[in-house]
Amino acid sequence: MQTRFKKGAKVFDIVITAVTGMFSVGMMLYGVFHFGLAEAWPELVLNLFYMACLAMIWMYFFNRLDSLRFNYWCSITVGITVLLRDILFAPPLSCYALHLVCLILSVLLLCTLTYFYARKNWKSYTKRNLWAICIIDILIATLYNWDIYMEPINEYTNYFLTEIWIRPTITYGLVACFVTEVEKK
Repeated sequence: MQTRFKKGAKVFDIVITAVTGMFSVGMMLYGVFHFGLAEAWPELVLNLFYMACLAMIWMYFFNRLDSLRFNYWCSITVGITVLLRDILFAPPLSCYALHLVCLILSVLLLCTLTYFYARKNWKSYTKRNLWAICIIDILIATLYNWDIYMEPINEYTNYFLTEIWIRPTITYGLVACFVTEVEKK
């Protein structure tokens, strides 16, 4: 099978993203089965979108998906996860100010995904535009991570920490793919 990327660093970026994402999704699926579907069904829904993104990353990596479709469908699935997890069904945080900051960053992330990926000339983006999406997602995950450490640790803590970092891992992989597309133009 022929891969889309030839440079070892790019191949490493995509492979490490996909493997880490698959491990994280696997751990979250284990958590769904461990805690029961009645209690963890939202995680199952989010994991379906994460698995779709990971499958598209692999398809893109092996030239089974063209850039336009990859761009569109990954943007849609990541946007849906932002909308579901961070805006519509935002987790309760211990500090209201932290909750507002996370909500504002989530709306900003959704707007940047819409602005950068929904336009026809998406190949004209600079690397800075693309990395802004990943940085915003990492900031959201960092704030959620900080909130989790402020609360008492229980049996859900490891699963929450894993779930929080799945999407930034996926957005890193998406940005790594698109940075390569930007370099080709």
